[in-house]
Amino acid sequence: MNLRHSAVPYVLFIGLLFGSSLVVSRFSVGQFDPRVYTSLRLAIAAGLHLAAYLFIGSRAWPRSLYLWKHAAVLGIIGTAIPMTSVILGLQYQSSGVTSLLLTLNPAITVVLAEIFLQDENLTRMKVVGVLIAFLGAGLLLLRGETGLASFAQADWRGYAWTGLGILSSAVGGVYAKRFLGEADGFDVASVRMFSAAIAINLIVIFTVGYDLSRVVNSGYVALAYATFSTFFGFIISFRIIQRFGATVSSQTSYIIPIVAATCGALFLGEIVTWPMVAGMAVIFLGLALLNWKGGAERLRGFYGIRRYPG
Repeated sequence: MNLRHSAVPYVLFIGLLFGSSLVVSRFSVGQFDPRVYTSLRLAIAAGLHLAAYLFIGSRAWPRSLYLWKHAAVLGIIGTAIPMTSVILGLQYQSSGVTSLLLTLNPAITVVLAEIFLQDENLTRMKVVGVLIAFLGAGLLLLRGETGLASFAQADWRGYAWTGLGILSSAVGGVYAKRFLGEADGFDVASVRMFSAAIAINLIVIFTVGYDLSRVVNSGYVALAYATFSTFFGFIISFRIIQRFGATVSSQTSYIIPIVAATCGALFLGEIVTWPMVAGMAVIFLGLALLNWKGGAERLRGFYGIRRYPG
């Protein structure tokens, strides 16, 4: 990884926050219905964004109808669907396997950008990087890796839910670049969080309801940690982009799976197999080629306002 030394602590810290929040989320699905867990997490995060506007004098409430319209759509396709899908997938596979699959997001985004955006060109190096990244994911799929002792054979629902989350997040990134590339990052993040929270909570109200009978204190602590770590992680991540650039920020993709796999094995008894390690190495090679010679800098819009869905 080609990192400026001063950025290393920030990248490691963000990787730790996002990776550990994914592990905490998998712990939480043992107590929460995944939809309820996601709805509460989004509601708390939306409350934090609202508090920022109320108590930070320099932050003015966004009044642009254009921003509200497109950021609200982004909240559905780029936050609500990906986050819910990933949490649902954690019922069937480990946080380590899930985090590895999530690293495919930049590769899928590059392909979608070539199709839908005129200013993003799919270079030969990017094509090779995309193919290699998918080869690494294919290794996990062919082996049927779950990372869980309780699932000797992979359950297709785990891959399907995670795949939906990855695709929806990538579509959200392209949508954001096309319609919100020049908008204020915090305003976009706030409006998308408001719309995502409203959408998921309405679904919960009219479907499963808020059954918290299985939740104990550890579950509430886990919910709080995942929400706060993600909220502050995104703020710090945006600052990294502003100070060091999108290429440096994208290097968290290498840290998150390592943190998730390690913490999952230590605290949740998840399994790390040699095929998982091999798949991780191949995916990392693909990501490295995608980032070759500042490739990620040309995707600044994606990394600037895209959210890691774990």
